[in-house]
Amino acid sequence: MIKVQSSYMDMEKIANSGQIFRMYKITEKRFELIAGQRLLDIETLGEGCYAFNCDQMEYDLFWRDYFDMDTDYSAFAKDIAGDDYFLQEAERYARGIRILHQDPFEMLITFIISQRKSIPAIRTSVEKLCMYLGREIENDKYAFPTLEAIAFADEGKLSNCSLGYRQEYIQKTAQMVVNGEIDLQSIGELSDRELVEELKRCSGVGTKVANCVALFGYHRIDAFPVDVWIQKVIDRYYNGKFPIERYCGYAGVIQQYMFYYGRAIEKNKKSC
Repeated sequence: MIKVQSSYMDMEKIANSGQIFRMYKITEKRFELIAGQRLLDIETLGEGCYAFNCDQMEYDLFWRDYFDMDTDYSAFAKDIAGDDYFLQEAERYARGIRILHQDPFEMLITFIISQRKSIPAIRTSVEKLCMYLGREIENDKYAFPTLEAIAFADEGKLSNCSLGYRQEYIQKTAQMVVNGEIDLQSIGELSDRELVEELKRCSGVGTKVANCVALFGYHRIDAFPVDVWIQKVIDRYYNGKFPIERYCGYAGVIQQYMFYYGRAIEKNKKSC
């Protein structure tokens, strides 16, 4: 067990932030996370304090970077414009969300799946994909499929994953990677703008999905994906134009605050 603590880390908020689809709250104090081929059990010890069920070596080699533990998120909060009352409140409400450094291929496939789907529906499709094509880690828990497993999957197995029209997109994209038409490792050396344009070559990938992959897969924290929720926030609180240049270098962190808080506001309105 490794004790991990930060006043700017909240597992429940991270799990519901829309950036990860394989992190679940199992009990009041326990979370389970599958990242690629790894399974992590997380126990809540107190506010911002968690026990990771791994040894020090695994934490240092993988989970430390995965949870972006070397980044000071308090600095982002302090830099928010003092007269931007919406964003000030959004940061307070969403405080604890960190930008996870996830696998680019997993992000590419899951965000293609995410188009026009709710978060619960995305989770269902991703879990089905892992169950049919991934390796069993333990007790009906499955690793994310390899790119070869998706590229060469038979139509019957993919049809069982509730992918709809996205089925063709994810298989064609996996085939592009396998065939070397796109090199997910080498494009990581490109600038943010070039990276997004290269990702858009993949089947079913537009500007929003490419920015999500850049942000959550390549940890380009200046990427700013605009989906329906973000556009609603921009239209309602910024008259259709958000001053993204004000947050150059970490706009993706700000995007997560806006997304999480904006979605909560809409949910509260519907429940009233």
